[in-house]
Amino acid sequence: MPHPDPSPRTRAVAQIVVRRSEVERYDETATPVLAEIHIDETFTGDIEAESPVRALQLQHADGSATQVSLQRVRGTLDGRRGTFVLQGVQRVEHGKIAATWFVVPGSGTGELTGLRGEGGFAGEFGKGSEGTLDYWFDSTP
Repeated sequence: MPHPDPSPRTRAVAQIVVRRSEVERYDETATPVLAEIHIDETFTGDIEAESPVRALQLQHADGSATQVSLQRVRGTLDGRRGTFVLQGVQRVEHGKIAATWFVVPGSGTGELTGLRGEGGFAGEFGKGSEGTLDYWFDSTP
């Protein structure tokens, strides 16, 4: 999503640890296979939070995959407490994952009301990674 106004951005950096990951294939009638993934993550750093993730994944025969996800992040962002929702797109190849995400407009609560942002992460699939979020706040609530 393009940045809609000249508001200054701040970059948050966090380590993301996958605490739990479960994959359930729900359509194996043809290739590629379709699966749903349930993940529980912990963020530490500029983002101190916990987040349940739900992803839908398309699994190719060569082991690569693409997926889309939604997750509610609960905790603090640079000391501001609240929640927000990230919507992401991920690509998995050779055991590595690369992703882009953005804050769903209007999803921020508490001290994170009006939060906007975009970023992503990269790392070992299912093992954790370093994530970034370039964020700003809407000028009007």
